[in-house]
Amino acid sequence: MASTITARDLTKTFKGPVVAVTGMDLDIPEGAVFGLIGRNGAGKTTTLRLLMGLIRPDSGCCQVLGNDMIAAGSQVRQKVAYVAQSLQLPGWMSVEDLCRCHRHYYSLWDDDLAGRLARQWEVPYARPVSQLSGGQQRQAAILLALAARPRVLLLDEPAAGLDLVARRELLSGLVDALCQEEGCTVVLSTHLIGDLERVADHIGIMDRGRLTACVRLEELLQTTRRVQVVFDQSEVPEGFTIPGARSCHVRGPVISAVVRLTEAEQLRRLREMPGARVNIFSMNLEDIFLDWFDRDGGGRSMVSDDQEDFSLS
Repeated sequence: MASTITARDLTKTFKGPVVAVTGMDLDIPEGAVFGLIGRNGAGKTTTLRLLMGLIRPDSGCCQVLGNDMIAAGSQVRQKVAYVAQSLQLPGWMSVEDLCRCHRHYYSLWDDDLAGRLARQWEVPYARPVSQLSGGQQRQAAILLALAARPRVLLLDEPAAGLDLVARRELLSGLVDALCQEEGCTVVLSTHLIGDLERVADHIGIMDRGRLTACVRLEELLQTTRRVQVVFDQSEVPEGFTIPGARSCHVRGPVISAVVRLTEAEQLRRLREMPGARVNIFSMNLEDIFLDWFDRDGGGRSMVSDDQEDFSLS
């Protein structure tokens, strides 16, 4: 399947120096909903701004729909919609005014979808943006992005400031819009991991400017387990590690790890080990995310400096 979004050795440093993105390689296939997650300052917003062509990379390159967005013309740009984390909608205009204005820039603009989303999300259509709540302003910005019927949609913290009900309605509207627009590729940056698990089919994890994992969500959930081995003796045997573990944490006779299962033999060999009891637990995306950034795990840590990279396939 062709990649709608690509990056090769993408790097961006700000004054300080602050390395926001370094050595990023990325391929996102057409029609994917790609969730980009990481702690504050990991480089997610900078990545979206680079993809959108709002800032220039120090080195490397990135393309959206086969084009460098910095040099892309209007025929390409109208196929790409972007909602920034910090909104800058003109406060004197109403949502209706904004829709009327956007209609002239997007050849596939959908007035019916804009009106339907406004009613569904209870966004006042005729009220000036300055009189809307922060959550309503964010919904209005996403409404404008979806109504453009883009082939690529970049969303930076789209649910920030929304209450639980509004978040669920936003997700429902996003899913409905994507179902109607076959082939639309979405990159979604968010800290709301539980929400992301409802809509994403691919996941990228960023840590200190690096894309340290890139994998299909289904594969990640199916192959990642928390494994705990409890030994009969008072301590874990010297040098023992759990095969396939990203890191191991030891407390007395117990060693635990998050393991990527690449073959059935991994667990069978553990279960057949004499003098040990093996417990295996499934994990959701939030569990995996928390483990990824757990630096000590509450016990003696045996963490490799080299984090394992997963591939997008």
